[in-house]
Amino acid sequence: MANPFGAAQGRTGFVSDVDSARIATFLRGVYWWMFGGLAVTAVVALAVASSPAAVSTLVGNKVLFFGLIIAQLGLVVYLSARVAKMAPATAGTLFLAYSALTGVTFSLILLAYTGASVANTFFITAGMFGALAVYGSVTKRDLTGMGRFMFMGLVGLVIASVVGIFWQNDAMQFVMGVVGVLVFSGLIAYDTQRLRAMALEVSGEQMGSYAIVGALSLYLDFINLFISLLRLFGDRRN
Repeated sequence: MANPFGAAQGRTGFVSDVDSARIATFLRGVYWWMFGGLAVTAVVALAVASSPAAVSTLVGNKVLFFGLIIAQLGLVVYLSARVAKMAPATAGTLFLAYSALTGVTFSLILLAYTGASVANTFFITAGMFGALAVYGSVTKRDLTGMGRFMFMGLVGLVIASVVGIFWQNDAMQFVMGVVGVLVFSGLIAYDTQRLRAMALEVSGEQMGSYAIVGALSLYLDFINLFISLLRLFGDRRN
């Protein structure tokens, strides 16, 4: 999914101690919310996957399943469009609601792959995310151009995903996995740099809400990188 809010131009030059403290405070909020969202997703996914009745309802009712997907998209769009006018508590509630909905749909992934491959892929994703976030924080290169290129790749992935609904093909799934890893790896570095710049541009009273939408952006990067890696290296259940 694309960055949920407008791109802020990356600042790669010198920042003062005051600016550094502001960036650190903003990113601390971003990562707390991101990790909180991932925790909610994991708990809900495990709970649903452990309930045969819930799984049966989810698998057997395509209207419900696609309704959940549409609800997720609606929450992302609404949160992104209204963040400037939204209280942090409201933004946080919507973000956690989105994380919970993602957990419901994510439960099917837990059932499709072995527990060992899900765990291994998670740790690989976490390691890659950490390394790319550090790169996005320390690089002096302006990643804005790369962000635009990654967005074009993301559009291609969305189109391929829609085609994949009607045309199942192992080769396409492999290509989508490879492209997904490249696209979301680039977006993690780009979004990290963009959020550092954003910390210096938003007003003090807006930092709480923007930190939550920043968390949503990195959360989406993490989840989609995880799914892409799982497509490539995950072991499906027999």
